Amino acid sequence: MNVEFKIALAGNPNSGKTTLFNALTGSRQHVGNYPGVTVEKKEGVYRLDKTKIDIVDLPGTYSLTAYSEEEVVARDFLVFEKPRIIVNIIDAANLERNLYLTTQFFELGIPVVIALNMIDAARDRGIEINDERLSEYLGVPVVPIIARTGYGTKRLMEETVRLAAKQEEWKSKPISYGEDIDSTLLDLKEKILHTHFLTESYPPRWVALKYLENDQQIIEKGRKENPDISAELEQRVEVVSRHLHETMATYPEAMVADHRYGYIKGILQKGIISHKYDKDRLYTSDRIDKVLTNRFLGPLIMCLVLFGLYTFTFNYSELPVSLLEGLFDQLSRIANQTLPEGYLKSLIISGMIDGVGGVLGFVPLIMFMFFGIAILEDSGYLARVAFMLDRIFRIFGLNGSSVMAYILSGGIAGGCAVPGVMATRTLRSPKERMATLLTAPFMNCGAKLPVIALFIGVFFRDHKAQYMFFFTILSWFVALTLAKLLRSTVLSGESTPFVLELPPYRFPTLKGLVIHTWEKTWQYIKKAGTVILGISILIWAMMTYPGLPAAEKEKFDLQRQKVEAAYPLQTSVEDTTNTISIEKAAEKNRQLAVINGAESKTALRYSLAGRVGTALEHISSFAGFDWRTNIALIGGVAAKEVILSTLGTAYSLGSEGQEKDSSLAETLAADPNWNPVKAMSVLLFISYYAPCFVTVICISREAGSWKWGAFSIVFNTVFAFFLAVLVYQLGSLVY
Repeated sequence: MNVEFKIALAGNPNSGKTTLFNALTGSRQHVGNYPGVTVEKKEGVYRLDKTKIDIVDLPGTYSLTAYSEEEVVARDFLVFEKPRIIVNIIDAANLERNLYLTTQFFELGIPVVIALNMIDAARDRGIEINDERLSEYLGVPVVPIIARTGYGTKRLMEETVRLAAKQEEWKSKPISYGEDIDSTLLDLKEKILHTHFLTESYPPRWVALKYLENDQQIIEKGRKENPDISAELEQRVEVVSRHLHETMATYPEAMVADHRYGYIKGILQKGIISHKYDKDRLYTSDRIDKVLTNRFLGPLIMCLVLFGLYTFTFNYSELPVSLLEGLFDQLSRIANQTLPEGYLKSLIISGMIDGVGGVLGFVPLIMFMFFGIAILEDSGYLARVAFMLDRIFRIFGLNGSSVMAYILSGGIAGGCAVPGVMATRTLRSPKERMATLLTAPFMNCGAKLPVIALFIGVFFRDHKAQYMFFFTILSWFVALTLAKLLRSTVLSGESTPFVLELPPYRFPTLKGLVIHTWEKTWQYIKKAGTVILGISILIWAMMTYPGLPAAEKEKFDLQRQKVEAAYPLQTSVEDTTNTISIEKAAEKNRQLAVINGAESKTALRYSLAGRVGTALEHISSFAGFDWRTNIALIGGVAAKEVILSTLGTAYSLGSEGQEKDSSLAETLAADPNWNPVKAMSVLLFISYYAPCFVTVICISREAGSWKWGAFSIVFNTVFAFFLAVLVYQLGSLVY
């Protein structure tokens, strides 16, 4: 008989939870968002014999007290979805701290199976754990595993299926919190039971515990359900809080935390853990950190690592990028030679091949960049970057918690502002959170990366890695400076403390690197083949219609007729065929090509997009932007990759005598209107102007108001234009 049930994976950040999820589900997973929130939801399937297990990967969290959105999401999922089992992933080398979350699962009453992960790393540190004795004292199955290699995962799922087959009712495992707390808990529980207060959703004792912990989400729900009962519970909590403060200089939530850790220590002291080495011994990660996180050497090494990443990316991606560009050039030539003249040919060449090809041509560069970042992330080095930057961030009114939001947004290059903005929900201070989510889009996301790479490759070819490094450092400086401005004005307030767990260094597995690199690269390819293709076709239509007025078209027809008349065909006496000298034929074709190019450019100016771009030229010219650049920048508001596809389409449709099958890079390099100063101005504007449409929506949702999304569009664009004008005007004086 086939059996199906749902389980949840839960654990602290850096415990290996997602690694286990990927190992169990492989390709049988999908990603979305939890209803009503932007927290990512991962679901997958694992099959064991005739049992199908639906697995939900909960957000990483240190507790079930609602301090952050992840904790609220994880808790609400457990309470309202009621999975059959929760698999609690624990870092074996940090057993005491990780078991703190386990005690809260016990209090909630959900059946638990403990996955004792990274058991190999614990043994390398000389830590031996008696998993059988730990299972005996906790009263739940404990299975040692190594998620990244798959060791123990089958046994883990067998234990999960065995426990699930019992179909036990949720039963809370109370922990004693001392006489004062326990007596108050008993009184509150009786009151809750008697009045059926929130008992449809939560266990009575657990609700009482949340009131003692000052859990604002539960308290708000209680006030909505029955304000009188909630007020009475809050009053009783206030009494015990005052008593604890007067007698022990503490508060109920601190007392609860202390007794949870006391419960954990009491178990671990019963022969659960043995140390082969001295507890004070410096382990490999600690010795490495003495160098890599050194106050002086650490930042220098970090800069060298980033510079090395860009050197690796540009040097090794140059050949595959050129090969891919050649492929699209060849496709363009074939289409140009085989398709009849008309709108269909124009759509395929200018709208599709030149548009999307300009984006897909950078797939190798994107892939190399993602591969390098995956190495930094999987090895544990990115956590050290956040640790080191905390000191700098404090100067600008933020703390190290904002670093990961910046990195996810493209702080190293190749991220995305959407998960970066979403990552700010872990910040405790609302004002720090707002300052971070408004400045995270200034990072060089994966959508900006091919645009930056194109202009650097064309105009700063001899120093590509140096310029990429410069734009990365500049993006951090700009973001932090503007964050300081916001924190000093509309978002003023004190910075909050920053605490970060540094995971041990690990050698990334080739499989993990390939999966992470391919996932992000495939997202880029899929976006280019769907969203970017659709926008490219739409922009092609805007660049094509309504077309040339009849009077203008007649002017170009007359010019062609004059050329034809100036180079008439001559009759040869010998063979009575029409001939013309090779030199004259070449000159005739050159003049006709110039006329056709001028006609294409004029037609583009008369199109809907051309008229908009030309109208903006009166202002944009101060920054060196011409009308075709304006069209591309407008398209970039939808998605930054569209800038390349739009430029490709604009120069393909409006070419003046150039070969239409030449690449965008070759076209820009040959255009006399482009130079390094203009390229720098355009790059700076693209780096900092309005976020893409999806990011604006995300900012509005995370901030809880559309006014902040509108603010990011206006504020970013005004700042970017001012910077571009400054650079172009000063640069033009010396270039």
